[in-house]
Amino acid sequence: MTAAASSDAALIASHAAGDPHAFAEIVRRHRDRLWAVALRTLRDPEEAADALQEAFISAFRNAGSFRAESQVTTWLHRIVVNACLDRVRRRQARPTVPLPETGPGEPVTPGDAMADRETSLVVKNALAELSEEQRVPIVLVDVEGYSVAETAKLLGIAEGTVKSRCARGRAKLAKVLGHLRNPIADANVPGEASEKREGRPRRQWEGT
Repeated sequence: MTAAASSDAALIASHAAGDPHAFAEIVRRHRDRLWAVALRTLRDPEEAADALQEAFISAFRNAGSFRAESQVTTWLHRIVVNACLDRVRRRQARPTVPLPETGPGEPVTPGDAMADRETSLVVKNALAELSEEQRVPIVLVDVEGYSVAETAKLLGIAEGTVKSRCARGRAKLAKVLGHLRNPIADANVPGEASEKREGRPRRQWEGT
């Protein structure tokens, strides 16, 4: 079986056994999604790139400790989130939110696509206004699609803490984004609707 056809767990085991190519395949499979998590958490491309590099180095060195008690993706996400949080603790001051860069010669954007881009930027900036402790669980639950239980394990906190932080963050987002008239945002306001959808996040912010 080739590396590309192997399962994530098999690749980790092969890497731990000395296969020089197995970990590169793990990185290829999961780099983009892990990069998105790091970028949304830190809001700074350079910081996110450094955190992701640190996370992959940590995973590379500690693959032998992986016991398959969780999915490889969960294990990797935990390492990336921890690397991001470590950088947050070290940097003290919060950076400004970088605007998306556009390259020269970009084709004219149709009206609907331009509106989507503007909405995406508004949501991104709204997320940036949240505290770190609220933004990180919201990114994991509402953007990445993890359940409350999975998020609690990733962050090493109680499920109730995840719920309360998400609820407070969603309430703030609902106020900031109310002008978008997004029915999903209304559903995220703490209350009965929020209770009904716990564990079944809608990824309405994909691509922010």
